[in-house]
Amino acid sequence: QVQLVGSGGGSVQSGGSLRLSCAAPGRTFSSYAMGWFRQAPGKEREFVAGISAGYLTYYADSVKGRFTISRDNAKNTAYLQIDSLKPEDTAVYYCAARDGSVETTTTRYDFWGTGTQVTVSS
Repeated sequence: QVQLVGSGGGSVQSGGSLRLSCAAPGRTFSSYAMGWFRQAPGKEREFVAGISAGYLTYYADSVKGRFTISRDNAKNTAYLQIDSLKPEDTAVYYCAARDGSVETTTTRYDFWGTGTQVTVSS
């Protein structure tokens, strides 16, 4: 079992930045692919970014150029740097882990973190 703890969300104005973190305390997660998803009110949870165990990165078209995913295996932590925030980025952001390659569908992930709210005002 992998426990993931998401943090770093907040309320920012359009154009601002946030850095989300996903920690796996006490657990080595270097072999897992990590994904970030988000869920806006009334919408399905959607993939935004993923990083493989080998540091290959993947992004949804809607966030390319603004979101950057990274990982620090020494700290058992994955990050999502979000720049140039837009009101449509408002959502609860979740991290997830799976033993294998990066996938874009929620059902392919085995472990989920606590969500962190991102609110962007215009």
